[in-house]
Amino acid sequence: MLTPAKRHLEDLPADHPCAGCKVRDKAVCGVLDCADLTSFKSLGRTVRLSSGQVLFHEGDPVSRVFTLTTGTLKLYNLLADGRCHVAGFVSPGDFLGISMDDEHVFSAEAVEASQLCWFPRTRFDGFVEDHSPMERELYRMAAHELASAHQQMMLLGRKTAIERLATFLIVLAGRAAGTSDSVGTMVQLPMSRSDIADYLGLTKETVSRVLSSFRRDHLIRLCSVHQIEILELRRLELLAASGA
Repeated sequence: MLTPAKRHLEDLPADHPCAGCKVRDKAVCGVLDCADLTSFKSLGRTVRLSSGQVLFHEGDPVSRVFTLTTGTLKLYNLLADGRCHVAGFVSPGDFLGISMDDEHVFSAEAVEASQLCWFPRTRFDGFVEDHSPMERELYRMAAHELASAHQQMMLLGRKTAIERLATFLIVLAGRAAGTSDSVGTMVQLPMSRSDIADYLGLTKETVSRVLSSFRRDHLIRLCSVHQIEILELRRLELLAASGA
């Protein structure tokens, strides 16, 4: 999922319920002015999830929409043979719940302690109909989602293990920086190595081996199991492009 473009946001009063939100510049509601944001916020509630807690299951009715404000979720499907296919990861500022179907096509589970704003789908749909900037933002985000899905298909179909993992780290670094044209050096990996492997179409052992090779080549520093520092961004970008 891709981060929305940066915006010039209206300052909110200190007592506004969204004043302390750290993802307002990324979230779909970031296009709203103070008055409309107040009205929108009143339609929903906040939900907190602990690590491993499921937000919704594949096949559940799509009755709510969500914006993730803190934490990370994984989206997955359970295959007929019992295996879990990780379809993607949801980061702070991402919006989910909109579907062409009446049922969720995947399950969503917190991979760390997370918090979301949620809204009944009927109320959300009615609000969007009356607020064209939000409707345009949803359209723009849907276009990004389509592009992201195409990139993921290319990632799995054409790239080597080295290219896949290098691309994954660069995407996470870009999200951490909050813009599409700058990259943070610290990358959080709250998901397990197994989840990363499943998302990238690799084995857990391959993910660990490639990360170790990146460390030996001084491209990254493993700060902990769930955090790395990118030391050589340009070289990592070259690997993502060619695997050489």
